[in-house]
Amino acid sequence: MKKELRLQTLAMLDQISAEEFNRHAALIHEHVLQLSEWKQAKTIALTMSRGKEIPTMPLIEKAWEEGKTVCIPTCFPKTKEMVFYEYTPETKMTSSYFGLLEPDPLESTAVHKEAIDLIIVPGVCFDQRGYRIGFGRGYYDRYLADYHGGTIALCLSLQQTRHIPAEAHDIPVSMIVSEKGTLYQK
Repeated sequence: MKKELRLQTLAMLDQISAEEFNRHAALIHEHVLQLSEWKQAKTIALTMSRGKEIPTMPLIEKAWEEGKTVCIPTCFPKTKEMVFYEYTPETKMTSSYFGLLEPDPLESTAVHKEAIDLIIVPGVCFDQRGYRIGFGRGYYDRYLADYHGGTIALCLSLQQTRHIPAEAHDIPVSMIVSEKGTLYQK
């Protein structure tokens, strides 16, 4: 079921024109920057987006401009762990085997979970309760299991689905931001 939903959503994303995608992404960025959760956060965690993910670089640059600390995750497949490292324009990045750009752990400063105020959680699709289908590796569910800060998902409205079959280890996000606005899970 999850696999089919993931494939269906990715196929729909492929159908969107670059122009429409960029227009919606700009609206999503505007919505995020208005959130009190964004404004109050001193340390924000997010991934380097790629493909048809809502671009995160504009948010990273805005966070730097606003004097926030930005951190980006590095995944460790052997231990299935994910660690966030501080990200600045000088951070040395390496390409992981998923093709993601990640901070080089040997040359970066780890940021403890308690220090992160807000995590922008990636995903392929989301339901009304905040449950998500990610890229199927479980790093975020494991990380979020004992995280107590805010979590936001960025997505186009076409990535929202009525119901995602949630398993015991699945952790919902607290806010979903699409081009149409913000959906809170309170």
